[in-house]
Amino acid sequence: MSERQKPRVFKADDPVLTIAPPPSSIEADPLLPEAEILRAPAPRRAGLWTIFWAAVFGLISLAMGAAAYDFVTGLIASRAWLGWIAVGLMAIIAAGLLIFTLREVAGLSRLQRIDGLRSDAELAWETLDRKRADDVRDRLTALYRSRPELDRSRALINERAGDSPDADALLTLLERETLRDLDAEALEAVKTGARSVAAATALLPIGLLDAAAVLFLNVRMVRRVAATYGGRAGWLGSWRLLKQVAFHLAATGAIALGDDLLGAVLGGGALAKISRRAGEGLLNGALTARIGVAAMEVSRPLPYRKLSKPSVKKVAAAALKRGG
Repeated sequence: MSERQKPRVFKADDPVLTIAPPPSSIEADPLLPEAEILRAPAPRRAGLWTIFWAAVFGLISLAMGAAAYDFVTGLIASRAWLGWIAVGLMAIIAAGLLIFTLREVAGLSRLQRIDGLRSDAELAWETLDRKRADDVRDRLTALYRSRPELDRSRALINERAGDSPDADALLTLLERETLRDLDAEALEAVKTGARSVAAATALLPIGLLDAAAVLFLNVRMVRRVAATYGGRAGWLGSWRLLKQVAFHLAATGAIALGDDLLGAVLGGGALAKISRRAGEGLLNGALTARIGVAAMEVSRPLPYRKLSKPSVKKVAAAALKRGG
């Protein structure tokens, strides 16, 4: 072991002293022990599972198609007129499936379009890039071109856009003039959903019916919120929206209901003074309000910046106190 050197004093302008260049990467930092270097986990390989499930669904589709073909050809061979009726019915089913598929694809496309617009708006706000802000303006105008109730807002934006010298002013104008009324409409859908869930929980005596009603009402509320902002979703789109809302709630730690929210809804110790079913209804209604506010965040084409995000306490209290 080498002898430990004694401390020494140097002057700041001593030519013997040199400044080491900064490390080019975290691995090159000599002051960081190798064991403490944090590396990103390797991405999961989803290709194998994708091939597996594609093969499963392909085999099922092939079996169903072969069974339908054998059924129709056998029916034509034995009773031709019944066989051709079966062919007509299958053609109607195929057309319905095609329309359903096209609608689902269109719904998913609308949701992806809104997600991309929101991401680009966040980037424009962060970088204050006027070119990006102008692009957001054009895409937002195209998104709501078929909404006559927003004609006045579009005209006002076109009139004042030239007076907005920077990206922040333009994006603020877009959010306030385009989304103020849409936020109010979506908020009413959330309040209606919360009241409906509270009433269904309090009135339905069977737990299974209660759970089914709560699930249906929450899905309907999320779809109405998305439709308000232009994201009319089908069944697959609704499932995608629900996943986004769940991830958002998990990321923000907003799943659990606290005493502060219940106090805002019920007031003091009122929970002990009401029936068990009514109390459960208020709990479910308050949770539905929280889900609805999260749905507004993930469905909005612009992030909340200049307009305030709705308070879950106030929304739940307004929806559930004395019937809203």
